[in-house]
Amino acid sequence: MKGQPSLAALLENFFTQRLMLQRRVSAHTIASYRDTFRLLLQFMQTRLHKAPSALALEDIDAPVVVSFLDDLEKARAVTARTRNLRLTAIHSFFRYVALEAPTRDAVWTIGSIVDEVAKLKEDSAKG
Repeated sequence: MKGQPSLAALLENFFTQRLMLQRRVSAHTIASYRDTFRLLLQFMQTRLHKAPSALALEDIDAPVVVSFLDDLEKARAVTARTRNLRLTAIHSFFRYVALEAPTRDAVWTIGSIVDEVAKLKEDSAKG
């Protein structure tokens, strides 16, 4: 049985195969998604004390993504629109991962990120 692709390989194929060749998205979309993952990998490097090349897909879970989005709002003072654009890029990547490297964890991560963000929005609307 073939092993699961690395995070680096999945990210590379997501950009080169999925976004550029299959979806033929604009250069602006590619730049936005690139910036999202650059920021996410930097955030994870700081938080987990791991070089981006040492990160695994399993390192990106719902609590990390929610913390990343919170950090963007607090440290970088981004708007809700920018936050949602970053979340869209992450969702798109995990939908791709679910097709390319279907594991229970990858599929679960998509759903849990959606649930966590929805809960976060509810909490912020109440307070």
